[in-house]
Amino acid sequence: MIDMVSGNLFHRRKYSWPNEEYVSRSTLHLLDVDSAAPPEQAWRRKLNSHANLLKEFSVTFTEALKMIRLGVRLWSYVREEASYGRKAPIDPFTKESCKPSASQGVPLGGMGLLQFTSVSSRNNRSGSISRGFRGEFKHLQILPGLCETSPVMANQFSIFISREEGNKKYSSVLAPGQYEVSGKLNDQGLSSWGWNLSGQHSTYHALFPRAWTIYDGEPDPELKISCRQISPFIPHNYRDSSLPAAVFVYTLVNTGKERAKVSLLLTWANSIGGISHLSGDHDNEPFTAKDGVSGVLLHHKQVANP
Repeated sequence: MIDMVSGNLFHRRKYSWPNEEYVSRSTLHLLDVDSAAPPEQAWRRKLNSHANLLKEFSVTFTEALKMIRLGVRLWSYVREEASYGRKAPIDPFTKESCKPSASQGVPLGGMGLLQFTSVSSRNNRSGSISRGFRGEFKHLQILPGLCETSPVMANQFSIFISREEGNKKYSSVLAPGQYEVSGKLNDQGLSSWGWNLSGQHSTYHALFPRAWTIYDGEPDPELKISCRQISPFIPHNYRDSSLPAAVFVYTLVNTGKERAKVSLLLTWANSIGGISHLSGDHDNEPFTAKDGVSGVLLHHKQVANP
């Protein structure tokens, strides 16, 4: 954004979204440990804000005439790639099924954000999972050439807080809004979860390849929560940096006088988008590595198209 008065290219960007307008200084000071506080250079949004629809640009007739030669070259290139069973990375003649959205945030890994449509491209096959600034996981591009734009609502972080004195309890999915579905098939019990977060006092901060979500007193007024998302961005290692992987680090600060017992929960459907989790024959396997790290492997059975 350019300041037309002073001519300073970075002037408005620097002062348009200051940290203090989104997170209080006291909260930033409390979270100033282990990189839990977001940097000033980040892109910011309130979790309860609504993203505007993106509009596609158009070209004039004169501009189209000037681009005829380029269009012919692109058309020839697209057809040549198709003859080898490959999809051209730049194809303006095909309507993309996975369009960008103004609600997207930093994706889970996927530095290249490539969509491989050729089954023969086994050496560099990767995928990507986008994450919106409200916390939803969507735009799954796991299968070559396919993109699932709808969020997988079962993929959520949730928090449970209890305080001994006063018998205070708080619980909520760490995403704003109420989950609503049409039909029992798509519900799967999700509507009964605690969708109690308003998002009014929660903010998202993005600076690729990292992102921060700050819950400034939500759902517990006396608890400050920072969720830091880190994706692998490894120099000279494009292959691993393109994997849809991320690490989430939570930092919690209790500002109340009472002790708080906090439990964090991550739910993740064995799914690659849509209703693929209902296709059956999937299984989950717990593991414990030699270094003590434990987790769950999700084995998803994909039925090949005839």
